[in-house]
Amino acid sequence: MAESHALDFLVRREDLRQCRVAPAAESDASRLEPGQALLRVHRFGFTANNVTYAVVGESMRYWEFFPAPAGWGRVPVWGFGDVLRSRHERVAEGERVFGYLPPSTHLVVRPDRAGPAGFVDASPHRAALPPVYNQYVRVASDPSYEPGHEAEQMLLRPLFVTSFLLEDFLAAEDFFGARTVLVSSASSRTAIALAFLLSRNRTGECEVVGLTSPGNVEFVEGLGCYDRVVPYAEIASLPADRPVVIADMAGNAELRGALHRHFGDRVKHSALVGITHWERTDGAQEDLPGAPPSFFFAPTQIQKRDREWGPGEVQSRIARAWRPFVAFTAGWLRIVPGRGPAALERVYRQVLEGRSRPDEGHVLSLWEGGDDEPGGSR
Repeated sequence: MAESHALDFLVRREDLRQCRVAPAAESDASRLEPGQALLRVHRFGFTANNVTYAVVGESMRYWEFFPAPAGWGRVPVWGFGDVLRSRHERVAEGERVFGYLPPSTHLVVRPDRAGPAGFVDASPHRAALPPVYNQYVRVASDPSYEPGHEAEQMLLRPLFVTSFLLEDFLAAEDFFGARTVLVSSASSRTAIALAFLLSRNRTGECEVVGLTSPGNVEFVEGLGCYDRVVPYAEIASLPADRPVVIADMAGNAELRGALHRHFGDRVKHSALVGITHWERTDGAQEDLPGAPPSFFFAPTQIQKRDREWGPGEVQSRIARAWRPFVAFTAGWLRIVPGRGPAALERVYRQVLEGRSRPDEGHVLSLWEGGDDEPGGSR
């Protein structure tokens, strides 16, 4: 692959509405150092979760995973890559991996701890970043991998893992004494996965209430995993005399404040999970009644469970829960493929501006070509 064909999709870190596609140098295999490998970024999913990475890119260090020119950033995505060239003895050319990728055509990694399951990128600039994002799974030995469901894995697997860990955290805490879980941005994929897991695992233990915009009420009700669906404007109709847990996927400060003021001291836990309403995150939160909002960081929970459950057990449990969820999504999720810079920019703007449909999942590639070329369907 000629270096001139290498591309990066960049966004302005201080103004996420500014974006561009620029030439990149990471396709030059002749520059590989011993111990490095060059991945071709084949396809990746793009959801509101990726916008969250950009919104908190500075505070949570997401911009540091994939360096970019000063003032610009590469929004992390989840997808599949193929090893184009390897100078690592335990990583073979032609291997296919799943993991954290840039919205680019190529990525240079420095594999470490390479084993049957995968490897870790030990590039120096990633050494101090959360380890869970540095892992690349070999699809040949991934118990959850199904060739016919790559799109679902790209779009939903990272979100599902977050929801799995949040459900596990809440259950371990006995829902902090509450029996109602309020889930904002109920049409988002992370919210749907959480509601699915709660409805499947905790039937009778808690009521799951989905909060959403009026235009999404019918869609959310049709999913069948929420006990009740309430438009944002009707929050006051919820009984305020029962303890609740808030799972905030919206990140809307005004909405969060309204929930805390409505339920008062009966808010037993308030988890900040996502930022689908990314432009409404500002607002005074110091004096909110009830449990103070706290950020739920999935890597912390997965590290905790790794220590408690032992090697591989977290992934085994996630894999067992994953397949039923994939089957559940077949009834409502439509996969929408897109190729090339124009398609990526169009979808990025749709998701950034909240114009994407909840029943559509975008699978993208910077490559332009047919099914037998890089970027084509597999």
